[in-house]
Amino acid sequence: MGKLYLVATPIGNLEDISARALRILREASLIAAEDTRHTGVLLQHYEIKSKTISYFEHNKIHKLETILEHLSNGDVALVSDAGTPAINDPGYELIKAALNAGFDVVPVPGASAPISALIASGLPTDSFLYLGYLPHKSNERRKTAEQVDRLPYTLIFLESPHRIIDSLEDLLTVLGNRQICVAREMTKMFEEFWRGTISSAIEHFKSQRPRGEFTLVVAGKSKDESTLWTEEELRAAIQKELGKNKSAKELSADLSEISGWAKKDVYALINSMK
Repeated sequence: MGKLYLVATPIGNLEDISARALRILREASLIAAEDTRHTGVLLQHYEIKSKTISYFEHNKIHKLETILEHLSNGDVALVSDAGTPAINDPGYELIKAALNAGFDVVPVPGASAPISALIASGLPTDSFLYLGYLPHKSNERRKTAEQVDRLPYTLIFLESPHRIIDSLEDLLTVLGNRQICVAREMTKMFEEFWRGTISSAIEHFKSQRPRGEFTLVVAGKSKDESTLWTEEELRAAIQKELGKNKSAKELSADLSEISGWAKKDVYALINSMK
């Protein structure tokens, strides 16, 4: 019985791959790749001859059984176009299926765009929230930002060059003029880490044509800011959560963290509303 290896590949610079990852790719009976042509460049560079099969969003159901059959006879390596597989791609569904079928799933760590941008951002790294690609529509982007507006965690988003300005403007509207690091073309020739406020970032990227894929690292809500909810806001949040089968203790702990209210005061308010 084979193992499913989750092999991280470079996000740009082909040197950013481990010796272990190269060995696994060489020894695998099959490499399941998001784009076989893209992965083929990496495999050709390192003279790896392993068989490849495409596994991406639009064929994931059709190819799932084929890959599981291969696992019955040998190891399979799962790779994405760049970075760590299963992050923003359908890999997690294959992983879940493999686990349910009794196969071992083994991570082979390596490059990751969100983590690379975070550690170079200059923003707090002790607690962060990764939210993937921002929605395409402005009203949905704003809703996403509103959901995390009051959280103290550093926020990480992905964005395309076509929507970067619109997304920055929506973040400015909802989150305010926070500190941000805009990372693009990481590990490549034209790598850039732009650091400053969101409003300044908008002006910067309006002055030159945005190119490459972007990772946005945004400061969380500052502890120095006034984050205390009004009683009306807290009551509305409690009312929304009361039907979700959470105990008063669990709910008070959750809402205390994001509302600025003491846990005992939230608990008392919850009980008064039941």
